[in-house]
Parts: sequence; structure tokens; C-alpha cells
Amino acid sequence: MLKGLTNVIVAVIMAFWIGAIAIFSIQNITAVSLKFLFWESIQLPIGVLLSFCLGGGLIIGGFLPFLWKPSKRRRKLN
Repeated sequence: MLKGLTNVIVAVIMAFWIGAIAIFSIQNITAVSLKFLFWESIQLPIGVLLSFCLGGGLIIGGFLPFLWKPSKRRRKLN
């Protein structure tokens, strides 16, 4: 029961963010480019760039628990 409720809450939050990005991208068609150190991306609308960032963050966030596991400390018996 609790797992089903958690899934519904996550789905509602995701739907809200996807809708907010869609509304934001429709209202802001201005093309921007992402600059980092010496690298610069092609010019994309702000909404498309936000969608890529959100998707990349979700993918990294999904894989992070598998890649970053806390080490188990061994107890020493005296």
C-alpha cells in the first residue's frame, strides 16, 4: 500500500515538472547556448536545454544508488 502511494506521489511530481518545463519552453523560445570552460554547445531553445538537463539528472540519479554504495565496516572482535 505504501509503495503504491509512493509511486503515485513520484508520478505526480514528475508530471508537474514536465508540465512546468513545457509551459516555460512555450513562453521562452529564445535560443541559448551552454558554455562551460572552453566548450560551447549549439544554440537551443531554453525549454529543450532544460529537458535535456532534467533527463540527464534523472538518469544519473537513477544510477547513483547502484554506483555509490556505503562500505560496510567490519567489526573487530576483541
